[in-house]
Amino acid sequence: MRTEPPGPQHEWLDGDAGPVVRPYTLTGGRVRSAVDGFDLVAFVLAGSDLDPAADPRLLPEHRQLIALARRPVSVAELAAELDLAVGVIRVLLGDLLARGLVAVHEPPAAGQLPDNDILKAVVSGLRAL
Repeated sequence: MRTEPPGPQHEWLDGDAGPVVRPYTLTGGRVRSAVDGFDLVAFVLAGSDLDPAADPRLLPEHRQLIALARRPVSVAELAAELDLAVGVIRVLLGDLLARGLVAVHEPPAAGQLPDNDILKAVVSGLRAL
């Protein structure tokens, strides 16, 4: 049997999903990043000499992103770790990137990858060993 939590009930709260308005408030109503969108597999890396506490304009989520990005981590991993939508993570990362607090390393474009014939030749050569 399920019981309702004590206290006033609001229509924007859901016992399973939590507050519905939270992502909107985290981004200040923005749905697009100040910087072009980030690929899900792009790696984010924060500078090792950064002190996120020094900037009072940073949200706690910004600080968490910087802490998690002390080692290279993908955008998708950040979203999973913070339990936030990827769109929210992209907006917050855009804030950090615009301030120069993180670097984003995009995966190579498909045009920069080796030709399939070259890859097949490498696999054939490895099998021949």
